[in-house]
Amino acid sequence: MQPNHRKRQYWWNVKLSILLGLAFGLTQCSAQSEPAAMPAKNEAKAPQAEPHPTFTIQNWPNDHATVAQVHVMTIPPNYPVEVAMGDNLKTVTTFATETGALAVLNGGFFDPNNGQTTSFITVNGTVVADPRDNQRLMANPDLAVYLEKILNRSEFRRYSCDHQIHYDITFHVAPIPQGCNLHSALGAGPQLRPDTSQREGFTDYANGTLIRDAIGRRQRNARSAIGLKRDGTLLWVMVAQANPTGGMTLEELADFMGAMDAHKLLNLDGGSSSSMHAPGLDDDGAARTYHGRLDSNGQAIQRPVKSVLLIPQPVDK
Repeated sequence: MQPNHRKRQYWWNVKLSILLGLAFGLTQCSAQSEPAAMPAKNEAKAPQAEPHPTFTIQNWPNDHATVAQVHVMTIPPNYPVEVAMGDNLKTVTTFATETGALAVLNGGFFDPNNGQTTSFITVNGTVVADPRDNQRLMANPDLAVYLEKILNRSEFRRYSCDHQIHYDITFHVAPIPQGCNLHSALGAGPQLRPDTSQREGFTDYANGTLIRDAIGRRQRNARSAIGLKRDGTLLWVMVAQANPTGGMTLEELADFMGAMDAHKLLNLDGGSSSSMHAPGLDDDGAARTYHGRLDSNGQAIQRPVKSVLLIPQPVDK
């Protein structure tokens, strides 16, 4: 189902109904002609529903021909997000099926030739993937000049601080805050807000001309990223091509997410890897996988990946 210049939000609390979304996740408001009645002295207040992640899709841009569809998952502060890695490369759909997750987003970089990671991955406090173990990376003479930067790529982190969940986006060698434990981390990069593409975009120039652009930051393509708002809200984003030459540049993605109040923004693996499994916007609410990259015939590319971010099923209280 392809929405046409509209979005709908899906709440995972089965007691709530499917609501129409507003572009850029603007807060809903309603005008009231009279003040709300105060509850009686002995009347119990109705319990407030706990916030749940919401999923929206919008066409981009809205002022001329659509070149991309932007899939955004808004995750409330302190809501648990997990990092997962497969022994073998798997599609996002397979990760979702095997874990039973509510939502899954493709993760960090990997070598498709040997299936090994090119960035650090930490799960439940343990480093489960180390790029220094990948000899195709470490022994590649063309990458030798970049290795120090590659091994200090930016990462998305989840901390446990006094039994509370806190998230951050920072460099791999950045210290862990005092009083916190590192629960999980997923390496990727560069950061788009603030912009670190010069530091970890691995670009080269000759006589002022760009001759190497490893991540194609100036080209429109399918993109995946994770944003962090100042209040702790997370924003997963997957940019899907509306046509084989569509998508977003990294600068356009940074501007788009800045309009959604993303204080920090981390670029994840993009192109054919970009994919998100999310609750469906069809009437039956069935989950489906959205793919970002199209082949020359306009067909979605389903590429297996090494790591993902996932939202586990909520536990009924």
